[in-house]
Formats: sequence, C-alpha cells, structure tokens
Amino acid sequence: MFFRRNTTQVRNPGGLWDESMKLYPATGGVPAQSVILWQWPGGGKVKFAHLEHESSKLDWQGAQIPLICFDELTHFSRSQFFYLLSRNRSMCGVKPYIRATCNPDADSWVAELIAWWIDQDTGYPIPERSGVVRYFCVLNDSVLWGDSADELLDRYGNPDLPIGHEDQIRPKSLTFIGAKLTDNRALMAADPGYLANLKALPAVEQARLLGGNWKIRPAAGLYFRREWCQIVDAAPAGAQVVRYWDLAATVKTESNDPDWTVGIKLSRDGRTGRFCVLHAARLRDTPLSVERAILNTASADGHDCRIGLPQDPGQAGKSQAQYLVRQLAGYSAATRPERGDKVTRFGPFSAQCQAGNVDILRGAWNEEFFTALEGFPDSAHDDDADACGGAFGMFVDNSLGMLDWMAAQAQAAMAQKEAA
Repeated sequence: MFFRRNTTQVRNPGGLWDESMKLYPATGGVPAQSVILWQWPGGGKVKFAHLEHESSKLDWQGAQIPLICFDELTHFSRSQFFYLLSRNRSMCGVKPYIRATCNPDADSWVAELIAWWIDQDTGYPIPERSGVVRYFCVLNDSVLWGDSADELLDRYGNPDLPIGHEDQIRPKSLTFIGAKLTDNRALMAADPGYLANLKALPAVEQARLLGGNWKIRPAAGLYFRREWCQIVDAAPAGAQVVRYWDLAATVKTESNDPDWTVGIKLSRDGRTGRFCVLHAARLRDTPLSVERAILNTASADGHDCRIGLPQDPGQAGKSQAQYLVRQLAGYSAATRPERGDKVTRFGPFSAQCQAGNVDILRGAWNEEFFTALEGFPDSAHDDDADACGGAFGMFVDNSLGMLDWMAAQAQAAMAQKEAA
C-alpha cells in the first residue's frame, strides 16, 4: 500500500501513479487505473490510496499489509500512522515493514518521533546518526526508546511473561536517513533547474526544503528585511500597475488595536520583470470611510491601475467583495479568493524581495511599510503582508483576469498603431 493524504495527490502529474507507470510495466505489472491498483500474474498487488479524513484509517480494519509506504508522512496524523502500523502484518512470508518519506516540519508529530536523529540546536540531521537503528514501544500513548529490543524488554516488559506473549511489549525498530537534493543524483541530472527553484523560495522554506532544517519556524525578520529592497526616486515608465486591498473596518480608540485597511500599489516592468512598490495606503476607520477611501484612491491612481479585492470564504465575504466591485464601476476591479495561510500567501513576494527583484518608491509611507513587513508574522497586524501577497498574486495568476487584461491592452495598442 502507498498512502497519500488525498487521492488528488496520488494522481497529480509526476505523482505516485505517474511514476509507477514508468516502473511496473517492466516487471509484468498490469494496471487497473479506475481503482489505482497494479496486479502481477503471481498474485502480488500494489495499491495507492488516501487517508484524507481521520476516520479513513478505519477503512483498513482487518487488513494485512506486508509493506506500507507513506508519501509525505508529516501530512498524516500520529493516530493514522500508529493505527496503520497495527495493519502491518503478513501471512505471505514477507517480513512486514514500513517506509516513509517526509520534508521537515517543526510543528509535526514526526519531528518529535525522529528527534534523536536531529540536532535540537541547529535543526539539521546529525550525520553520524543517519541510518542508525533504534527501538521503541508505546505504553500509555507514550513512545519509549532504547538502543535495542532487549533493553526495552528489560526496562518496560513484564518479567513474568515470555517474549511473544500477547500481553508482552513488542519493540519495533526505526531509523531515519537524512538526505538533501544533492543526494538525488537522478533528479539533479534530469532537472538541474529545480535547485534554482528551491533557492527562489523564502528563507524559511529554503531552510526546510533545501537545507533539511527540522526546527526553523516563521519568525520576524525571516520574511522581509528592508535592505533586500532598493529605494528609487522614480516609478518605472510603462509598467503594469495594480493596487490590492486588505480590508478592515474598525475605528481606532484608546481601548483597542484594530487591523488596518491597507492598499498596496505594485508595478511590474514587462521588460525587466522587476517589481516596484509604488505606494501603501493605510487607514483604520468605519466601513463607509473605508469605502470612500478605496474610491478616492482609485480616482487618484487612474484607470490604468487594476484593483484587486480579497474574497473571504463564506457568503458574507462574497457579498462584501461584489458590493465593492459594483461601487468601482468604471474601473478595472475584480475579486480574488484567499487561498492558503498568510505565510504561504506572502511567501512569493518575500522570495522576490530576498532575490533583490523588488524596488520601493521613496515616500513618507516607507517607514511604516518597512516596520510592518519586518514584524511579520510575529506582529499583531499582518495587513501590509496580506496586501503585498495579494498584489503580487495579481501578476502571477489569472484569477483577476490579468492575462486577459494584458491581451486586451496589446490588442488596443495594435489597433491604435494600425489606425495611425
């Protein structure tokens, strides 16, 4: 059995099923794509399945599975893993075993499971311990460790019961093997550009996915530093321009600290691909005042500036976004669904800043803007980061019709040229 958290991940391009199509036909395997299963004339089977919900583990009651493979173990819950461990048994002569792959996640239960193999100060695997086998047993839901099965039996076993008795503890062996991208020689040879993709990630994700750090977490200063950006005195000419709003609507008083409504104006130079933050509008006021500020800012920005508005999940979020779009009739305005957590949404913009691809137009708003982003995600307010992530997203996906708008602009320019 190969498990992913959901079926979509199994069938993704380049995923488990695609890779199996390259391998198993050479060994006589016959695919049954409708049930994601391979069968061999001798009776062997390899099946791919999901554990999307916590209760999905119960679908495997009574199963006997000699080999269980977890792809991205950190995506599964602790209880799913240990329940499937109880299904790892066999009457076919194959000694039961489990294999799992994973990427570092400091907040995962896996980080605790493999803690002995990880330097708890640096977060990186300890080379000398990589591949060293240890033994564990589970008593009262606690994982207890030893250097050998006999050590665990001596320490935690029942001396009055023989080894193998149903009430005697049964130590299991486990090892962790640390690896980096450079250890995957086949992938490095087939796709040398993948290393550049990982180096374009924000600092935290680089440390996890490229360096293999199991302790690093998002923290202030890791996602934005003002020295990453160059301050310029003039906006780039002929660049595409957007302004994206992160919305709030609470007045500041002496007793509260409400979120800000922030509108980030961002440009992208079509020739160089560089980005420039042109302006950050910020206010804390009533819903009516926020609406007026958005309309007034749209008028000041002009019709060439496209406007993006977040569409929060739920009917209330949709209604608010649609209302504001109607109020902005005459301007190029559209909504954009919020996908993923705040750190994930800010990540692509952060990566461009770290790579030195983002300029900042000099203005009185600069200091507040820098301070807000340098405090993300630890500060109480993440409105500037949300707005930056949304503005950047308007250039890299088509959920706001950016590609359609660019095509229309090109067609209009060609029509003017022909008319001239």
